[in-house]
Amino acid sequence: MLRKLLFHNQNIKQLIIALIGALLGIVFLIISIHYLIIIREFGSGSDILGPNTLMVQKKVTNSSTLNIAKTDFSFKEIEKIKNESFIKDVQPVQSNNFDISIETSDPLVPYFRTDIFVQTIPENFIDVKTNNWNWKKVDDFVPMIMPREFLVMLNTFMSASGIPQISEDLVKDVNFQFKIWNDNKTEKFKVKIIGFTNEVSSILIPKSFMDYGNLTFGKTTDKKITQILILGEEGEFGLVEKLLNKRGLEPKNAQLIVGRLKSILGTLFALILAISFIAVFTSFLVLIQYIQLLLTKNNYEIRTLLRLGYDLKQLVKLVALYFHRLLGVVCLVGFLIFIGVKYIVNSICLKGGLYIDTSFTFASVLGLLITYIIFVVFSRRIVHKEVSKLFA
Repeated sequence: MLRKLLFHNQNIKQLIIALIGALLGIVFLIISIHYLIIIREFGSGSDILGPNTLMVQKKVTNSSTLNIAKTDFSFKEIEKIKNESFIKDVQPVQSNNFDISIETSDPLVPYFRTDIFVQTIPENFIDVKTNNWNWKKVDDFVPMIMPREFLVMLNTFMSASGIPQISEDLVKDVNFQFKIWNDNKTEKFKVKIIGFTNEVSSILIPKSFMDYGNLTFGKTTDKKITQILILGEEGEFGLVEKLLNKRGLEPKNAQLIVGRLKSILGTLFALILAISFIAVFTSFLVLIQYIQLLLTKNNYEIRTLLRLGYDLKQLVKLVALYFHRLLGVVCLVGFLIFIGVKYIVNSICLKGGLYIDTSFTFASVLGLLITYIIFVVFSRRIVHKEVSKLFA
């Protein structure tokens, strides 16, 4: 009875327009939050380098071939790059200055040996999950991260030898060993593969083993830095790429593609997020104005009910609960639409070869919940304020 009395003067058309605006704003808000997080996480954990990290070297030109221009980095150059506002960190990539080869040492696998080139990078740049990225002389084996090209080469060799090819998981159980030598002596070390990467073409080893090899078997004391790792700020890949072109640096092409993709999509969804906030804020203002207008139209009815002894809190609760339920339905419908859009977008990405995380992000659900709570708090305050005026 009270509900019919208080809401008989509604302008349904105006209410529907406000609710549709809120629905669209909420849908865009959830979608933009969700995919902004997915894009920022895209590429992390799949390889040894983080999603905003580039391994770069100087471009080889005719001048560098004739030894006119240097292809190594000085510490002053590294420091200059690090001081750029859009650069988080720059670290040198250390390479071997000694002869080293890798060979199989497993009775279940045919003998295979090749000379290799090894490198080491700072541990904080490694995304391969391991507690084993260290080495001491007394350890049973040296951990290493292998480029996937090496596994392809190994499988090609095994196929030509009439041996079944092995997967990434199986090759981790194969026993390998390093052979390090110089003119005076030779040493061998057992090796275990702990991960694979597409980003680096050399085998990666712990810094402690690299230091031991360079110190004990190194050919010269001159440590040239020919590659560096650049960690860029989130969403500023365009500035990083401009810096690379300016300084004549080149990363692996796949890293550029991922960086550009993340930058473009990140900017797009950040723009959508900003528009979504404006849309939600505007629709909430329309709903708040609608509540005020409705209470003004029912001025006489509310005053009468208060004089008849109805409790102020009861009337506030009745009016506020009505709008809370309406927006609750809008949020639920918006979330269901988001699920449908998410399924379609994920399918399109999968068909296009873009493998993104398909799970729900906690932040998108939290954003929806916070949006609803903010409306509940403000709408209740507005209703209480307007009804209190009439009570006075």
